[in-house]
Amino acid sequence: MFSIRPIFQFPFFAAASVSSHGNPKIQWGPCNATEVNSTASIVCGNLNVLLDYTEPSSNATLTLQLVRVSAELQPSKGSILFNFGGPGATGRGSLGLLGPALSAFTGGYYDLIAFDPRVVDNPPKYRGTGNTIPFSCTDNDVDKNNMLNELKFGNSSDVALGRLWTQGAINSDLCFQKSNATGSLIGTAFVARDLISVVDALDEDGMLRYWGLSYGTTLGATVASMFPERIDKMILDGVQNPHQYYHSAADFEEWSSSDKGFSGIFSSCVAAPDLCPLARGKATAAELEQAVWNLINTVKFHPTPLGSFMLDYNVLKGIIVQSMYGTFYWPLLTTLLDMLITGNTKDALPVLIELAGGTSVTEESKQVLLGVMGIHCADRTVRVSKFEDFLPVVDQLYKTSKFFGDVTSAISMICAQWKMSAKEVYKGDFQAKTKKPVLFIGNTGDGFTPLVSAYNVSSGFKDSVVLEVNGYGHSSLAVPSTCVFNIISTYWLNGTLPKPGTVCQADRPPFSNTSLAKRDKFEDISDGLRKVFRRT
Repeated sequence: MFSIRPIFQFPFFAAASVSSHGNPKIQWGPCNATEVNSTASIVCGNLNVLLDYTEPSSNATLTLQLVRVSAELQPSKGSILFNFGGPGATGRGSLGLLGPALSAFTGGYYDLIAFDPRVVDNPPKYRGTGNTIPFSCTDNDVDKNNMLNELKFGNSSDVALGRLWTQGAINSDLCFQKSNATGSLIGTAFVARDLISVVDALDEDGMLRYWGLSYGTTLGATVASMFPERIDKMILDGVQNPHQYYHSAADFEEWSSSDKGFSGIFSSCVAAPDLCPLARGKATAAELEQAVWNLINTVKFHPTPLGSFMLDYNVLKGIIVQSMYGTFYWPLLTTLLDMLITGNTKDALPVLIELAGGTSVTEESKQVLLGVMGIHCADRTVRVSKFEDFLPVVDQLYKTSKFFGDVTSAISMICAQWKMSAKEVYKGDFQAKTKKPVLFIGNTGDGFTPLVSAYNVSSGFKDSVVLEVNGYGHSSLAVPSTCVFNIISTYWLNGTLPKPGTVCQADRPPFSNTSLAKRDKFEDISDGLRKVFRRT
C-alpha cells in the first residue's frame, strides 16, 4: 500500500524570502580551466544564497558556483539561465561545452548563465572552489562504487528485482545515516528559489529568462508556477511530467514513447542501407529489431567475451539506452550491433569503448546518479514499504515500455524507500499565467521525454505553445533543424511564439553522411551534446 509522508509546504508568494543573502552582487572572474573548459568567452563567479529557504532569518548560506558565457553581440539584452537536467548534471561544465552553439541559438545578444547543483559528492580534487552541500552516502570511493555498481536493470536476471529492492533499502539507509542533516536541502523548490536569487543578484530587470532541458523542465515548471510574475521568456525542452515526478511512484509517462524511439533506430537504418552497417540484404526494420532483441536475450544468459571484457545484458542495454540520446550515436551503435549479431567481434571492443566514451565511469556520471537519488527521491512524495506492494509499479513500467520498462526500476525502488524529504516541495497544480508565455518543445521520437508530456504540461500554462519537432533524440538540440533554430532564436530575440500546431522537420535524416567539409552549426551542438551526455 502506498503512503504519503507529510511534506513541508512553504508559502510560495513570499518573494522577499528568495533574495540572495548578504552581498547580492556576483563577483565574476577567470574560470579554472580544469573545472570549466570552453572555447567561448567565459567567466566564473560565486553567489551566496540561503542554505535553507524555510529559515529566512538564518545566517547559514550556500555558495552557488556560476559560469557566464558573454553575449557575442553588444549591448547584451540580459541573461538566460540554463539547467541541463539530471537532476544533478553539472551546470558549469555543460554550459562550457555547449556555450558557443547555444549563443547562436539565442541570437548572440544574451549572456548565458548556469550554476552547479546544490548536491555534489565528489572527492575534493573534483570539487569547485565554492561551498556545495556535502550530500554523500558513503565514506570513500570504493564503497560508493560498490553501491552504484549494484544498480542493474530489472530484467537483467530472474533475481534482479529482489536484489534491487534490498539494495534500495541499503542505499536509503546509507544516505540517511550519512546525510540526514543535508538531504532535505537539495530539493527542486529550493533550486527554483536559487534561480530567482541569481536573477536578483544580476541586477538587470528582475525577470527570469530560462532554458531547461529534461529534468530542467520540471525545475522550470516549478519556478514558473511559484513565481509566474517573474517569467519573461522560458523554453522547456524535452519535457518531463512534473505531476508524476513529484507525486507518482515512478515516472510512467516519461517512457511512453521509448519503444517508438528504439524502433526508430531500425527504420532509419533500413532507409539508409549504404550508411547503416546493420542493414543487410532485404531485412525489414521489424526483422532487424527482433534480431537485436534476440541478441539482448542471448547475452542475458550467455554474455559475450570481448577480449578480457564481458559484454552482458546490462552493458549492451546501457549502450543502446545511451545511444538513444542522439542519432549521432547510431552509425557506431549499429556497427557494434552488426558485429555482435554476426559474431565478427574481433574489433568490437574498441567500438564499444568509443560508444561509451571511455573505459570507466566518470566522476560526473557518479555525481549525477547520486544527484538523481538525492534530489528526485527527496522531491517524491510517494513511499512504499513492502516489496510486494511495489511490484504493481514494476508491472506498469514494463507495460509502458518493453525496452525502457526495466531501466529505471532501481531508482524507483530507492525513492520508494527514501528516508529524507525535501523541506519544501511544490504542491500546486502547475496551473499558472506567467508574465509572458512559455515555449514548450517536444520531439516525436524522444525516448526519454515524450511529446505528450509537452502538451500535458503546456495545458496548465496560459497562452503557452508547444513546438513539435519531427525527429529522434533527447530534446530539440539533438535534432539538426533550421526550422527549430529559427523559431528558438526568434523567440529569444523578440518573444514571438510559433503558431499552435507548428511542426519542424529535421534537416537531414539519421545516418546522413555529413563530411567535415559540410559541417554546420548543428555539428557543433552535436559535438557538445556527445560530451554532455557521456558526463551524465
